[in-house]
This record gives sequence, C-alpha cells and structure tokens, in this order.
Amino acid sequence: MREAEPVVRVEGAYEVAPDLLVIPDRRVQLVPNVGLIGGEEAVLVVETGMGPENAAEVLRFAAEYARGRRLYLTTTHFHPEHAFGARVFAGAATYLANRAQAEDQKVKGPGYLEMFREFGPLVARHLDGVELTAPDVVYDHSYDLDLGGRVVRLRPTGRAHSKGDQVVTVPDAGVMFTGDLVEARQFAIFPWFPPHDTDVSGLRWLVVLERLADERPGIVVPGHGEVGGPGLLADVRDYLRLLRDETWARRDSAMGEETIAEEVHAVMLARHPEWEGREWIEKGVRCLCAEHGAGHA
Repeated sequence: MREAEPVVRVEGAYEVAPDLLVIPDRRVQLVPNVGLIGGEEAVLVVETGMGPENAAEVLRFAAEYARGRRLYLTTTHFHPEHAFGARVFAGAATYLANRAQAEDQKVKGPGYLEMFREFGPLVARHLDGVELTAPDVVYDHSYDLDLGGRVVRLRPTGRAHSKGDQVVTVPDAGVMFTGDLVEARQFAIFPWFPPHDTDVSGLRWLVVLERLADERPGIVVPGHGEVGGPGLLADVRDYLRLLRDETWARRDSAMGEETIAEEVHAVMLARHPEWEGREWIEKGVRCLCAEHGAGHA
C-alpha cells in the first residue's frame, strides 16, 4: 500500500444498501472500512478508525447521519485501526463486543499500542491520547441487535485472524462485515509475532472462511479494500488453502523454514501479482509451519 497518513475520510461514504453506508479505506494502510447500519430507532457504527482523532470524526459523522436515533458501536476485532478509538464513543454510543475480543484488548491492547507507535510518526500521532476501554455490553455466543425494523447479527467466529474475531451481518440487506478475516486484493494479514502474539491460526481461519462462504452474503465489506460480493470470501479461502498446501508440502519434505518461506512467497506472487501486503506471506508461512500436522480441527 502507498504511504499515507492513516486518516478516515468520511466524505467518501456511500450507500451499499438502504440505510447502510460504508466509509471506504481508500486503500490507505491502517485505515479500515467503517460501516453505518441504520434502523428506525438506532444506528450501529462498525469500527472506530485508529485513535481519538479518527474516532471523533466517525462519531461526528454518525451522529449527523443518525438524526436523533440512538447510537451503538461494535468492532470486528481489537487491533488498533479497528478499535482503538472506542473511548471517544463513551457516553454517546453503547459499545458492544464479544467476550474473546474484549479479553484480547485487555490482555494484548497495551502491547499493540506500543508496537504500533513504532510504525512511524504518522501512526504514532494518531495513537496519542488513546485510552483502551472495555465494551459496555459483552456477549458470549451471539447477539442480535434490534435497530428498529432491522436486526443486526453479531457473531464471534472463534480463533482465526485473532482470538476475538467478530462478523457483523445484516440479513435483510444481505451484507456481511468481516473485519480482517477478509481483505480485497491483498494477502491475508497474519499477526504472527512470536513470542508476543501467536494466536492467529491459518487452519481455523480457513474453517471460518469456508463456513462464511456457505452463508452466501450478497455484499461483503472486508476489513481493508473494496467492497465486493461473495467472491471475496472465496478468494481468501482459496488463498489460505493454497498457502497451507504449498507450505505443508515443503514441510513434509523436511525443507528448512527459511527456504519454505522463500519458495512459497514466489509461488504466491506468481499467482496474485497484483495483490498488496506481500510482507504477510512469510508470516502466514511461519504460522502454518507451526501448525503443521495439527489437522483442521
């Protein structure tokens, strides 16, 4: 991705279904796709953007869009560009999240805050003043949020991109927000940072993508990249499957991990030369090397 300040630009918001907006990431690194899902009585915001400044802009835009309707907030997982602006919404919106995500933020949030501050001055500036905050409502297995004439389903997926991934679906509109379980035209982001964080699971992630693909949503809003159809789910599923197979075939032959990473990197670039995020291929390989022989359960 090109170097740019990680700023959410609300003026780019557009409607993907009736009373359902996406503020696009514009393919800027560390900017997520942000959603606004409206019902007769309330509006749900999906993702905060990174840090107080972005979150304040999202909140301002959401309040104007809501026109007096109650506000809710949810985040697809705890990573900084998705959830590290939640404190700004305190008192203005009710923050809902699954228990595993809330635990991720509590345990790993401070470490990720420090790690992301090292990504450069543009990122560090947006993390100034971040206060990690617990959700107002924490659920375990599922949560159906009634916005008034529209029910939004919040569902944890179990361990995949992180331990606390959550998918947000709007059944009446056929829309699914996936967070970083899915990216468009980008190699899957594997936050494989041993020994600090090794909770990402390529095998579980593949199982989750297969299940989500079976739901056949009409519109898929990825964590990063352009909004698309169910083909986005298939693209990531097929990539993870190929990444696993190419990695494990070499692991079975007792090839060294460095060589595996180099060879698989070349295979993936040949398959998807137009995709961004090439740095994540090696981390995916190393994750899958660690999971070698573990099976699909």
